[in-house]
Amino acid sequence: MDPLTEAKKKLMPEMTELLKKRYQILQTIGLEQPIGRRTLSELAGMTERDIRKETDLLRNQQLIEARTSGMYVSVQGEEVLEALKDFMREMAGLSDMEKQLKSILGITRVLILPQDSDDIPAVKANIGKEAARLLETKFPLYKKIAVTGGSTMAAISKEITADKKDASLQFIAARGGLGEDVLHQANTIASLFAEKTGGAVKTLYLPDHLSAEAYEMMMREPVIKEMMELYDQTEVVVHGIGNAEEIALHRKSSVEEVNRIRNGGAVSEAFGYYFDKKGNVVYRIRTAGIQMEQVQNAPFILAVAGGRSKATAILSYFKIAPPQTTLITDEGAARKIIELTQKQEEF
Repeated sequence: MDPLTEAKKKLMPEMTELLKKRYQILQTIGLEQPIGRRTLSELAGMTERDIRKETDLLRNQQLIEARTSGMYVSVQGEEVLEALKDFMREMAGLSDMEKQLKSILGITRVLILPQDSDDIPAVKANIGKEAARLLETKFPLYKKIAVTGGSTMAAISKEITADKKDASLQFIAARGGLGEDVLHQANTIASLFAEKTGGAVKTLYLPDHLSAEAYEMMMREPVIKEMMELYDQTEVVVHGIGNAEEIALHRKSSVEEVNRIRNGGAVSEAFGYYFDKKGNVVYRIRTAGIQMEQVQNAPFILAVAGGRSKATAILSYFKIAPPQTTLITDEGAARKIIELTQKQEEF
């Protein structure tokens, strides 16, 4: 925090808290619009009376609009949010937290977005937007990009834009997909990336769970050999990080697999690998998707995960994550990771 801001904060701490409160209310309206007072009071952790007082002030300042469907941020409100964005990051200590997390996780860069996606689901869209903007800056340099599946990855695909189409880009599904959740499959997400950028796409239609015999047989197939060669050439990997048991149940893993994951103390999942708190591989599913050694060799890796409920999973995965990784997360996850780290240090 710069000396002037620090001085103002010390001289008038009540002004700092009021500014943070009003900014958070305005930001929450922007994320969840249209939104009613009752929902806003729950998300902001304030009484409806306080919310009424603050939103009346914001409306009088023409920063929000009240419509039948709920409250919206006005054009002037959007301008205020943008103008104060960097200042509020400093006030909230997000820049300092980014440096702290970068050191804790041992990676190249950390970007933290305000608030907690566990409380405000729309924060996930903001994570997607930030990830999309960063990824777009890599397109001129890197052309082979592997993407995994998941809701956060889907949020990135919605935000990708391209002023100029680039036919040299190639998006590769990092995993197979024959399940029910088609919208969140790597194949679907890779296809959306390609469609929006004018690039090519390479999909992989295989189930996650293969028997040992089926796996050996599939790995000899020309199409799978081609995919494995593409993974070897991958320059960018974009992926999420999941809670181990949640992912196992979502994949409809067998009772035996779930028990192995539970009994092994797995807390995180990425690329079909399940890791315990120390980053040890507890279990891995047989899949023809990208392998950890191929991820390790990619020049640029972008991990996206948010929400305080993901903190343990993020800490676990980053015990073994390649140092050339950039993590985009939210304030909820960041604060929880720091809290968990401090508790470990105490013991």
